[in-house]
This record gives sequence, C-alpha cells and structure tokens, in this order.
Amino acid sequence: MKFRILGVVVAAAAGLTLTSSGGAVAVDNEALTRDLDTILADPALTGADVGLVVRDANTGDVVYTRTSSRRQQVASNMKVLTTTAALDLLGPDFKWKTELLSAGTRNGATLQGDLVLRGTGDPTMSRTRYAALATALKNSGVTKVSGSLVIDDTAFDAQPYGSGWAWDDEPFSYSAETSALTLSPDAKFSAGTVIVRVKPGAAAGAPVVATVEPENDRVLVVSTATTGNGGVSVERDHGSNIIRVSGSTNVETTALASVKDPAGLVTSVFRNALRENGIEVVGDVRKAAAPAGAAVLASDQSMPLSQLIKPLLKDSNNMLAEVLVKSAGKSFTNGVNQLSTKWSGLGVDPNGVEVFDGSGMSRLDQFSPDFLASILIKAKTKPWFATWRDALPVAGVDGTLVNRMKNTPAAGNLRAKTGSLSGVSALSGYVTTQAGRELVFSLVQNNVLLFNSPKSIEDRIAVRLASDGGTQAAAPQTQSVPQQRKAPAQERTKVPAQERFDVECSWIGTC
Repeated sequence: MKFRILGVVVAAAAGLTLTSSGGAVAVDNEALTRDLDTILADPALTGADVGLVVRDANTGDVVYTRTSSRRQQVASNMKVLTTTAALDLLGPDFKWKTELLSAGTRNGATLQGDLVLRGTGDPTMSRTRYAALATALKNSGVTKVSGSLVIDDTAFDAQPYGSGWAWDDEPFSYSAETSALTLSPDAKFSAGTVIVRVKPGAAAGAPVVATVEPENDRVLVVSTATTGNGGVSVERDHGSNIIRVSGSTNVETTALASVKDPAGLVTSVFRNALRENGIEVVGDVRKAAAPAGAAVLASDQSMPLSQLIKPLLKDSNNMLAEVLVKSAGKSFTNGVNQLSTKWSGLGVDPNGVEVFDGSGMSRLDQFSPDFLASILIKAKTKPWFATWRDALPVAGVDGTLVNRMKNTPAAGNLRAKTGSLSGVSALSGYVTTQAGRELVFSLVQNNVLLFNSPKSIEDRIAVRLASDGGTQAAAPQTQSVPQQRKAPAQERTKVPAQERFDVECSWIGTC
C-alpha cells in the first residue's frame, strides 16, 4: 500500500488531481490526459495490468500517472536499472581481461609447467582474439607445454542461469549460459553461442550441409534437413550440446544456438588455436584456479563498459546484462546485492523491488514504472549520462525500435528501452514534445495478449507525447511482423528463429 500512497502524494505535490480512472490530470494539459486515458481504454487491454507515468525530464514534475507505483514484471526494461547501476558501481572505464598465465619455467622453447587460460567474463571474446593469445605465446618462443592446459573460469560462480528463467528458453541465443570464459561468434556479441550455417544440397530433396562456427569438438550438429522451401529449424537438445537441424531450405541460412558450458567451447577453440600455432600441450585439460603468483604470458583486454552498453541496450542483449551482474559480485545473488548499493542514488528504494537478474528474463523480478522513470531522471545528473542515453534505441532509426514509429513526431526523437516476455510488454525512455518539453515516461503492461499488439499501445502513447504542443499526429506506422496467437505449448520451441518476432527473452515476441 505504501507505493500507492506515495503515488498520490507525488501527484498532489505536482499540482495534479486524480481521476476516477486512476489518471493524473495536469492543470494545463487536460487534453493530453484525456488522450492518454483514451488510449489506455483500448479493449485490447481488457484484463491487463497497465502502469504508465509521464514526468518532466528536468523538473521531475508528474504530467500523468496511472497505477504507476504498482510492481510488475518489466522484462528487458530491467536493463535500464542494470546498466545505470553498473556504470555507477564499476565505472565507464571498466574492462575485462583474458590472460595466459603460468607458474612454470622456461627451458628453451618448452614451458615447463601448466599453461592457464583465465577469463574474467569478457562477453566480446571471439575465436580471432583467442587465436591472437596463442599467437602471442608462439611469438614469445614457446612451442611446447610440458604440463596441462588449465581452464580458469572461477571469476564467476557455477550457476549458469538466473533464478526464475524459463527452462524451455535454454536452447536459444537470448538465454545462453553466463560464464567467466565465453565466446561470441558474431558482431552483436551473442555470448555463449555458436553459429549454425545451413547450405542447400545440389538438388531438391538432397541433404543440406550443416556446419558450426567456430569449429570445435564440443558441439555436435545432427541434420535431417533436406533441400526445399519448407523452412528450417535449428534447436539444441535440452541439457546437451547436440544441435538438431530439421525441415528444408533452398537458400543458405544461419542461426544462433546457445551451448552447454561455454568454457568448454572456449577450451576447444583455444586448443585448436594452439595447434595451428604449432604449440604442443603434453598434459591433459582440466578446470582449476590459476596458482597464486602465476606470471602473465599474454593478455587481452575488452572494450570499456561505456562502449559495451551500446550493443547491450540497442540490441537488448541479455547475456551482456548478466555479465554485468556477475562482474559486480561473482554470482547472480551477490552481483544484484552489490549493484543495489547504487539504486538509491538512482531513485530506487532497494526495499521496494525484487530483482533476481540483470536482463529481466526472470519471472521473479518485480519493478514499477515509477522507479523506471526515477532512474531516467536521476541518470541525467550522472557524468556518464550522454554516453548512456546515446546507447538507447531510437524510434524508427536503430536497435529494437528501428521499425517502429517511422514517419511520426517520435521518429528520430524518442529514445527508449523496449521489453517483452510472453504476457509482458514495456517501453521506458525520453521524448521531446513538439513544444520543446523533454519528458520521461514508463509504460509497463502485464497480462497482455500478444495477438492484441501491446506494442501498438506503446507506440500510440509515445507518438502522442511527441506530438504534444503541436499538430496531433496520425497513428504510428509500426513496421513489424504482425502478432499471432501463441502456438500450443508443445510446439513453442519449434518456431524457426526467423519467425520469432524480435526475440529478446521469451519463446515469442520480445524486445
């Protein structure tokens, strides 16, 4: 109850009155209140739980509020909290190191002792960069390691997934394992995944050729797909590294699949790199912490956090968000606890929310639109604000908003974080009205039906805010795949990747 009471107090302090429908009427903007009330009265929201707050970005004055103090699932809007708290706690210049170490000694071209590959969580590491570490070792004169190859992923604990994550999301790239030694096979830093490439055969009905990138001995691709036009499915078996390709295709296609034990994938890729550089490892491979005092033989350093937040927010990259949590405190639980020390400075009461991860994939997370709006306002006072704001998707321009609100006053104007899970849709960010007033807003919808197009509700509200003080704009043209009813539960994981509607973190429809 305290959150509802606080909501009324804030509204009263801003010179507002509460309507019977729960909206707040601004003294000089009854038209905006009426229009927002009308949008939220859409029959598509019948049975849904919706919270909306609009505030002046500079004064904090409440412009409109409707049940905005209620805690809800906010999906990927949780990344607003994670990234801002991480910038405060870790700092914009924070970087991850990946190192080769040894406590052994050199005897000519032989390293007498173990060779240790130690990671600290860099989610941007690639096959090329692991190969560069092997090349650096060769260039130092080492061609033989008499001991073992030791894999040190102890910077993070062994829990691969956040509490409350859906087990049937496991095969997909947006729900990969979080590991201190991981690998991204693409430019979007899809950590903990591999690319499966499927090429059609020479004639209709012939088997396709399915391969995995980077090449490794941990992932097994089993294909029953043939050459044709029926569509192809790529899916990893639960709890294993068997990836099955089925269906048919007559064009070359690629898909991402998560892997079981990313550190194991890295081990295979790095051993290949050592062989390619002519370096022999005599001993076995084992996992262990690097010995104290081990010397650094070669190292790699990531981009700074200030740069990483751009792909994290623009593409709503779940795995980058989870790396921030574990970098803050080794485990999900302790990482959230460490980040929470910065929440009050962002306008969030640590005792008024439930947070279990960094991406918002957990169904246990509980957060309110009021707190999201507070973060947006407090962030403006931070030294890293300009960099962070520029990392948010821009309506009609890039990121997860690239195809939304084109040819409206919101296009190129609104910067906001998207969020979706099945039954959840959210949008929070900044927009400047045609009258020149900068607003922050947060709209969170729970218990919504995807085929009722909750994204169109968000777009209508966003465009109305962008139009305020100017000519009323037409309904936004959202250029996205039409929402459809859910497939039956047993069919959900069989939806091909290219048909998964801007997936962020649920089997269908997210971002």
